[in-house]
Amino acid sequence: MGKATLWDRSRQAVVAEIVETALTLFAEQGYEATTMAQVASRAGVSQRSLFRYFGTKEDLVCGEQEQLGDLLVSTVAAQPPDMSTWDALAAGFTTILTASDHTEQRVLEISTLIFTNPSLRSRYFEKRLKWQRALVPVVEERMGIESGEVPDARAVGVIATVFACVDAASELWVLHGGKADVFELYEQALTAVRN
Repeated sequence: MGKATLWDRSRQAVVAEIVETALTLFAEQGYEATTMAQVASRAGVSQRSLFRYFGTKEDLVCGEQEQLGDLLVSTVAAQPPDMSTWDALAAGFTTILTASDHTEQRVLEISTLIFTNPSLRSRYFEKRLKWQRALVPVVEERMGIESGEVPDARAVGVIATVFACVDAASELWVLHGGKADVFELYEQALTAVRN
């Protein structure tokens, strides 16, 4: 992949500044009470420009999920063929959980927003369902299952189990105020399910 152009870097900087502004406003006055107009005003952009970057208020918090989903799929696909499906999926999640440019405190703030706001939680899970669908052919191949028109129940089951354990661990990490080890919580959840 080539170097990012000046325009790409400028766009990334603007997006990052808008997200930081939005998160600050959400912390100050609450997610529900904050409007897109307030975010635009505080960030120094027009509402029209804001909507070009973010289609909805939920996207201000969950927007990077698309890129993280692509990273998850490519990471799982890149794991050695002799690695178990479970370990390949764990490697994928380890990569995306550590890929953010945010500090751990900011990740905790974003995760708390997601898990405590029904509209954000819904948007988050909607995006993660897309991740699961995108992983099916990769996992089927890894499991030696021929892909068909309808996904194989074994691949779907493994993927759904891993996602459930990751989501359980993430929510528990939020409930612990970020003081627990999210990877250890994941291992505990997965071990319990697999036993």
